[in-house]
Amino acid sequence: MAGLEGMEQPQPRSGTAAVRGVPTAEDRALKALDLFGNPAAEEVRLPSRPESAGTARRLAEFIVVHDWGLGLQLAEHTVLLVSELVGNAVRHTGARTFGLRMLRRRGWIRVEVRDPSRGLPCLMPVGELDTSGRGLTLVDQLSQRWGVDLLPCGKTTWFEMRVAES
Repeated sequence: MAGLEGMEQPQPRSGTAAVRGVPTAEDRALKALDLFGNPAAEEVRLPSRPESAGTARRLAEFIVVHDWGLGLQLAEHTVLLVSELVGNAVRHTGARTFGLRMLRRRGWIRVEVRDPSRGLPCLMPVGELDTSGRGLTLVDQLSQRWGVDLLPCGKTTWFEMRVAES
């Protein structure tokens, strides 16, 4: 490089030093648990912003895999469906925050997203070329049950999935 003769050039990092300081998925999930709380213990409130979908996904995956010790495929499906419900809450409700709650009982898990809107989500037919509107179709296909509970001030949209007990 011109004008930098004799200056030591940075060398590409390799090995374990290259990943030091880069947070792992587990690190990010633990940070989210510290910041927002544990949705398996109580409803956690998240800001109604697009980046909150990532936080909700990290929390859901951590709970399913680490707290509940369930399989990776169930975790993947849970993360996808959480993302869809959170996306709907962020895009369509105009709320400042939404709630995330995860429940487990024998043979089932249930995930709830609560927001202050009483507007009901609608399962719509989706064409193969459509670029949006697939969220509830995925929820309908990957969960065993889903629904909406109207509340005095808003609603809870939820899904349930079967869990193989060991």
